Amino acid sequence: MSAILSADDLNDFISPGVACIKPVETLPPTQPPPFSSSDHPLEFEVILDGQQPSTANGAAPPAQISLTDCLACSGCVTSAEAVLVSLQSHNEVLSVLDGAPGLRIQRTDHGAAGFTVSGLEDPAAKLFVASVSPQTRASLAAAAGGGVTEQQAGWMIEQLFMGKGGLALGGKYMNEFTWVVDTNTAREACLVLGSDEVLGGGGRRQGLGDNNTKPAAPPILTSSCPGWVCYAEKTHPYVLPHLSRVKSPQALMGTLLKTTLSRVLGLSPDRIWHLAVMPCFDKKLEASREELTDAVWAGECKPGRGIRDVDCVITSKEILMLAASRGIDFFSLPKSSPRQQLDFPDPVLQSFLFPKHRRKQQRDAGTSGGNLHFILQDVQARNIGSQIQMLRGRNADVVEYSVVTPFGETVFKAARYYGFRNIQNLVRKLKPAKASRMPGGKPFGSARRATGKSAGLELAYVEVMACPGGCTNGGGQIKVDDQIIVDRKGFGEKPGPDEQKAWLAEIDEAYFSGEEPDSVHGAVANTKDSSAMGVVAGISPSHIRDTLAHWSDITGIQLERLVYTSYREVVSDVGKQISDTERVVQLAGKIGGGW
Repeated sequence: MSAILSADDLNDFISPGVACIKPVETLPPTQPPPFSSSDHPLEFEVILDGQQPSTANGAAPPAQISLTDCLACSGCVTSAEAVLVSLQSHNEVLSVLDGAPGLRIQRTDHGAAGFTVSGLEDPAAKLFVASVSPQTRASLAAAAGGGVTEQQAGWMIEQLFMGKGGLALGGKYMNEFTWVVDTNTAREACLVLGSDEVLGGGGRRQGLGDNNTKPAAPPILTSSCPGWVCYAEKTHPYVLPHLSRVKSPQALMGTLLKTTLSRVLGLSPDRIWHLAVMPCFDKKLEASREELTDAVWAGECKPGRGIRDVDCVITSKEILMLAASRGIDFFSLPKSSPRQQLDFPDPVLQSFLFPKHRRKQQRDAGTSGGNLHFILQDVQARNIGSQIQMLRGRNADVVEYSVVTPFGETVFKAARYYGFRNIQNLVRKLKPAKASRMPGGKPFGSARRATGKSAGLELAYVEVMACPGGCTNGGGQIKVDDQIIVDRKGFGEKPGPDEQKAWLAEIDEAYFSGEEPDSVHGAVANTKDSSAMGVVAGISPSHIRDTLAHWSDITGIQLERLVYTSYREVVSDVGKQISDTERVVQLAGKIGGGW
């Protein structure tokens, strides 16, 4: 576990497991070796960060825990920081960059066929791409101070990844990232897909691809927060049918980059190395899900241990560590774009990933992507003259919304639940009633509520986020009591609640800084019929759907495979006695994929 995680960093912690265990999965030997007092066949060495394994003769191999193993264990449930593993860290980024000379892309002509790739003769060479979340840029902008905007912080990240004075300067092979993209573009696609999932539209099929995954059942719950998804899979599997099947912006961007670059440039997916910079430690876990690999979109549409769509995730505070590891003061980097990025090898996706105009974040949408806000705006657009009414719950992180027609009819109800304390109340309302064992007895449990009184049954959609306050308060964000902030702000003592509140307000203000919104999104302005198409919250759903259809066409992959995912109940065997026969059966079942 990384040294940067401590008890003081935990936010809204629920409960640790009794044990954090990865059972050693080996087939039982046909003839067990005789036991002696000098041998300890049941002992395994656990390697901590920075330590070296023992070299004693006869010692058992060290036990290793991967992120996938953490997902398979229900031993720990936290709100934002679940597990940190060294395989996804700033050190891993430097290790990969210095592993071999990077692949180089040259533009030889206009069009997709006008790109060549050099360096393929080295099997270890990779093409480096990165995606950055707006919450990360906001956190770094607030840390920089001096009125630095979210866009300027994004340019500083580009300077670090692509500039002459960035990571390439001190690298062994002078490797840099070829493209650095904004996950906001994938977020907009997720908003349209999520609204179509809830309200219908866009020609969405009832099945989600070849695996025939069933659509989500109402009330549909957001699934872009990996902390919430892990919590549901491990502790409340009865809510899994309600989880949205739409991928998160991180996952969708990873799939888009891997599929497009591999198919258009003729590269194997493992030659493309995708780094995501996110506000949340749990995004590391999301990137390790077997549902988000090429086994799904390039294989049999079944989860498996294939090539991950997102190879590594680092957080906002790890950006500072990454820069410091190369001897770079991040805050001294130029606040301007290092250079115009190379055109993406598809003109339609080029305009999608790199729009000419950046759309300013709307305050009403919140700081977690705006899933609920977009759906409410879409419902209002479909019901001319309707109004959105808001009812605050027991705290600021619980809010219910209703769309009411001019005649007083409620046509849509939704809610927002942030933080695990509130999430637990939500999942209780969704818990199915238990059948009575008595002949003629009534069901008990959640069914004891009067019909129609359960919020979980009335709501059509719920935006769920693990972190109180939303994603700008993610566990991977720079905190007010981090030493870098204490020094830069000159705090004489440890910051208290008032300083924490003011700091979060600074991050939110940076998140909403940016260009003024255009009357129509920049990408929409490029279409011929922009005046005729409907625009929802500054986004054209028609343009997004056309772009997604084009993506499916150029890759030759069914759209459902690209944009949707699935979930499964995770059952822990911690504390359970499992026979050798049962373990062999489990191992045999894992050969084809799965946890």
